[in-house]
Amino acid sequence: MAIPRPSPSYARPPPAPFSRRHPHLSLPRPNTTDVITGDADNNVTDHIFEKMGYALHKRPDHPLGIIKAVIGDYFDEKFGKGEFATFDDMYPIVTAHANFDSVLVPPDHVSRSANDTYYVNKDTVLRCHTSAHQAEMLKDGARKFLVTGDVYRRDSIDATHFPVFHQMEGVRVFEPKEWEDAGVDAVDLASAELKETLEGLATHLFGDVETRWVDAYFPFTEPSYELEIFFKGEWLEVLGCGVMEMKILEDAGLGDKRAWAFGLGLERLAMVLFDVPDIRLFWSDDKRFTKQFKEGMFRAGGVGMQKFKPYSKYPPCLKDVSFWLPKENPESFTENNLCEVVRDVAGSLVEEVKLIDEFENKKKGLTSNCFRITYRSMERSLTDEEINALQDKVREDMVAKLGVELR
Repeated sequence: MAIPRPSPSYARPPPAPFSRRHPHLSLPRPNTTDVITGDADNNVTDHIFEKMGYALHKRPDHPLGIIKAVIGDYFDEKFGKGEFATFDDMYPIVTAHANFDSVLVPPDHVSRSANDTYYVNKDTVLRCHTSAHQAEMLKDGARKFLVTGDVYRRDSIDATHFPVFHQMEGVRVFEPKEWEDAGVDAVDLASAELKETLEGLATHLFGDVETRWVDAYFPFTEPSYELEIFFKGEWLEVLGCGVMEMKILEDAGLGDKRAWAFGLGLERLAMVLFDVPDIRLFWSDDKRFTKQFKEGMFRAGGVGMQKFKPYSKYPPCLKDVSFWLPKENPESFTENNLCEVVRDVAGSLVEEVKLIDEFENKKKGLTSNCFRITYRSMERSLTDEEINALQDKVREDMVAKLGVELR
C-alpha cells in the first residue's frame, strides 16, 4: 500500500516569512513574532526559536535520521511496505488542547506548568510530544502511522538533556473483526501484538538482547508499559507504550475500535547505539562529527558498525553562582527557570547546571542556593574573557528575571 499523503487538516500551514535563515534549516519555521510574542504567558526564548526548523530527523546522514530510517524499515518489513503511514514534517506549534487535553493529561498535571512547557500564549504551545497530533490524525482517517518530529520541554542541563529533542510516535488501530476472528479480548489482542512488535524492534536495533516489561502509567494508555533491555551490562529503558484509552478513540469517532500506541526518543537511542557522549553533539556542524555518519551504516547492536570516535575534548570552564531565593516567594525560583536564563545567554556553550549547595538562614528567613555552571564548547577552547562576560550576563539576568539576591 502506498504511503498516504497528510490530509490538509493536519499538514503544516504555509511557511511564514523567515525572520532569520540558517544554511542547514530543512523545514519552514515560523516568523519570530509568531513564537516570541509580547503575550504575558509567552516563555519561548531566542535560543529555542533558533532551533526550530532544523529537522535533524530528516537528514539521511545524521544519527537521528539514520535511526528513524531503521525503525521505518522495521515496520515495513513486519507489516508490509507502506502499511504504516509515515509523517515527519508536522508543524511544531499546537494548541494546548491538542498537546494536553486530547491525550487526557489531567488539568493539574505538572507538564502543563510553564516551568515545564514552552507557551506561545495560554492556548498555544510548542509541542511536548508527538502525541499532540494523535487525536487529529485519527479523526482524519489514519489507522496505522508513525509520526516523527522535534519536541520541546523546559528541562535541566546535562549531557543527556536538551530543551529540543526528537520523538517517534506509533499508533495501530484494530477493527472489531480482528479480535472476534482471533477469539480473544480486544485489549489482550492489542497488548500481545504491541509487545511482540516492540520486542522485535528492540532486537532490530540492539541485536539479540534480553527484554523485560515494566508496568507504567501514562494518561493516554491503559494498560501502560515500559520496555527495558539488558544492554552493555545494565537495564536500559527504551520506550513507553500501551493500549490507547477508549476516550481518545471515542472522541475521534472510533468508539467501536481498539488501538495501541508507543513513543520513543531518537536521541536516547542514538546516544546508546552510536556511543555519542553528549546530546549537544547532535546539533554540531563540525565535520569531525558529521563525517562519521552515513545513511545505511547502522548494524543491529552495533555489530560490525563504526561507532562515534571522540575528537579533542576541550577543557571545561566552571563558574559558581550563590544567591538568596526570593524571600516573599521562594517557590517561584526553579532550576528549570535558571537553566532557561543560562541557555538564553550561553546557548550550547553550557554543558551542565548543577546544584552543589543549599542551606537555610533561619535568622534571616532566607534560603541560599549555589549552582555550578559548566561551560564547554564541543568545537574549540573557550577564553576566560568570553566566559566571564557570559557569567556576568547570567548573574545580571538572574536578578532581573528570577528575583534572586546574589551573594
